Amino acid sequence: MPPARNAYTIRQITESSMQNAAPTLPPDLTVTVRRALEEDIGSGDLTAALIPPAATARATVLCRQAAVICGGPWFDAVFQMLDPALQIIWQVAEGDSVDADTVLCTLQGNARILLTGERTALNFLQLLSGTATAARRYAEAVRGSGCQVLDTRKTLPGLRLAQKYATACGGVRNHRVGLFDGILVKENHIMAAGGIDAAVAAARASAPDLPIEVEVENRDELRAALGTGADIVMLDNFDLDELRAAVALNQELRDPPAMLEASGNVDLDRLPAIAATGVDFVSVGAITKHLDAIDLSMRFYLD
Repeated sequence: MPPARNAYTIRQITESSMQNAAPTLPPDLTVTVRRALEEDIGSGDLTAALIPPAATARATVLCRQAAVICGGPWFDAVFQMLDPALQIIWQVAEGDSVDADTVLCTLQGNARILLTGERTALNFLQLLSGTATAARRYAEAVRGSGCQVLDTRKTLPGLRLAQKYATACGGVRNHRVGLFDGILVKENHIMAAGGIDAAVAAARASAPDLPIEVEVENRDELRAALGTGADIVMLDNFDLDELRAAVALNQELRDPPAMLEASGNVDLDRLPAIAATGVDFVSVGAITKHLDAIDLSMRFYLD
């Protein structure tokens, strides 16, 4: 697969201003929703079949906790696939912060369809709102520091683009989508290639138009990575003193300096201090990996 050019690559991060662009809906949304419906419905919804086929109903979706709402397009797509005539009216916009007990939307249509699509639609809305809510917390923790939080590839299998969209809704920058649209030379790549110099040289030869990022674990490796001309250096599990020293060394050896990304065991409590060291980015796998789905419920009213 050739290198991609899309809104999610770290290339956009290095070449853009520090303003986060509005997220773009991923191209696999329809496929993802169809797969989820097939997984849940299978050969048919046996329980919904107990309801008279012509019965209609109304429903409201209630958010039971403070959250950043994300996933509306997936929610809508579930019901559009099942019945295009079903009506959905949203009271909130994508990316809005809401308080507990906020009504998010109302639905009107065939009762069977509402019941059949309920779980799949809520699953998308709960999961993506949970991702966006976590992302917003991390983004707010570095506000004003000049540092940006990045997401990672530690996403739920099959839902990477959806979660990347959700982190962007929450205000976090997208790192590379996958192995195909960015180069990150990590410890095992360095060992297999025969060293940092050899790995970066091979990366330059294979993808001369992409920025090269190198992961390092100590100051000697940092010095070596900076010497190769790597565009971005990931500082893996550096403590605060080591991060400050890395920033100083980068400024001493490079003009202009490389961009520095702190990574490893980052949590909300430590994040402001990490950002204050002067690094450009902090990558956080927990945003998409340690996920708390938002508490939502759908309430039905028969017509």
